[in-house]
Amino acid sequence: MKTLNFKPVITSEKENNLRQEVRDFLKEHGKIKDAEVIDSWSVCDPEFSRALAQKGWLGMTWPAEYGGGNQSYLERYVMIEELLAAGAPVGAHWVADRQSGPLLLRFGTDEQRTHFLPKIIAGECFFAIGMSEPNSGSDLASIKTRAEKVDGGWLINGSKIWTSWAHVCHQMITLCRTAPETKDRHAGLSQLIVDLKQTGITIRPIENLAGDKHFNEIFFDDVFVPDNRLIGSVGEGWSQVMAELAFERSGPERFLSSYQLLEAAIKQLRKNGITHHAKMVIGEYTARLMVLRQMSLSVAKQLQEGKLPVNEASVVKDLGTSFEQDLPDAIRLIINSEPRPSEGEGIERLLSDAILKSPAFSLRGGTREILRGIIARGLGLR
Repeated sequence: MKTLNFKPVITSEKENNLRQEVRDFLKEHGKIKDAEVIDSWSVCDPEFSRALAQKGWLGMTWPAEYGGGNQSYLERYVMIEELLAAGAPVGAHWVADRQSGPLLLRFGTDEQRTHFLPKIIAGECFFAIGMSEPNSGSDLASIKTRAEKVDGGWLINGSKIWTSWAHVCHQMITLCRTAPETKDRHAGLSQLIVDLKQTGITIRPIENLAGDKHFNEIFFDDVFVPDNRLIGSVGEGWSQVMAELAFERSGPERFLSSYQLLEAAIKQLRKNGITHHAKMVIGEYTARLMVLRQMSLSVAKQLQEGKLPVNEASVVKDLGTSFEQDLPDAIRLIINSEPRPSEGEGIERLLSDAILKSPAFSLRGGTREILRGIIARGLGLR
C-alpha cells in the first residue's frame, strides 16, 4: 500500500524577507477595497492584479525567458499566503497564475508559451477554467462538449458551468471530447485555449446565495479554435487536467478563505473578554490551521521538485474545506454577535458571508466524495 508524503518544511530567511516585503506593499497600496470579505481570492480587481505584476509577483516561479521571476514555489507560497491573509482581491489573475500558466509550461507549445505567458505576467491576460458542465456534477469524465476537427482547427459545441470570472477573462482552457466515447471514459479528451471574445460564445452570469455574480454558464455554438491552440496532443486532456488539479487543490486558498472571520473573532474576544470554552475553540482551529499550512507547504516543495503530488493535494483540499466549513458554526457559538449581511463591515458581515459561502467550498475543485475516491485509489485501497 502506498503512503502519503508530507515532509516538514521550514521557510528560510529569504522567504521571510519576502513576507515582510509583501506586508509593506499592502500597507503602501492603501486600504484594500472590501478587505473584510470571505473568500477574497474570488474578488476580481484587475487594477490590483496589475499592481502585483509591477512588483514581479505574477509568474514568480516561471522561467525568466518568458518574463517570469524564476523563484521558488515556497517564495510564491509566502507571497500568496500574505495576500490571502490580508483579504487582497486577487481573483482577476488567480487562475492564470495558479494553474493555466504552469499547465502551458508543462504541456504547451513554444508558441503558446511565448504568446501567453508574458501577457499573464504583465497582468494583461486572465484565464478561466473550462472543465465543469451542466448535468455532470463532479463526474468530469462525463462531459459532453465536443470539438470536431475541421480544416485549420476545431469547432466547439456544448456548454460549461461554474466558470469563475469568465465574463472579464480573456481566455479559457477548455476540456472537450475530441473522439467518440469508449469504455475508457478518460480517453478521447483534449484541451483547447479558447478566446472568450470569439464569435459563437454566450456567457451568462449565475448569482449565488451571497448575491455575487462571479460564476457563469458558457455556451459554444460552432466556436472555431485554430490548430495552434490545442494543448499538447489530441487525447491527452485527462492527464493534463489531473496535473492541473494538483496546482488547484493544494494551495493556502483551500484553508484561508475564511481566515478573515477567525482573525476578527480573536480581536473581538480579546476586546470583550474570552471564556475558557472560547479559548479551547480558538486553540483547536488555530492548531488545525497550522497543520494544514504545513501540509500545503509540503506540497509546494514537492511541486518545486517537479513532482505531481495528486494524493497529497487532494488531502489538503478535503481537510482544508472541512476546516473552512466548520469554522463559521464554531465562531458563531463563542462570540456575542449575530450574522448581518446588511452590515458594511465587521464580524457580523463576515459571519454572514461565511455562512452563505461556505457550503460551496467543498464543491469547487472537486467534491469531498470525488477527492476521497482519488485518495483511496492513489493509496491502493480500491
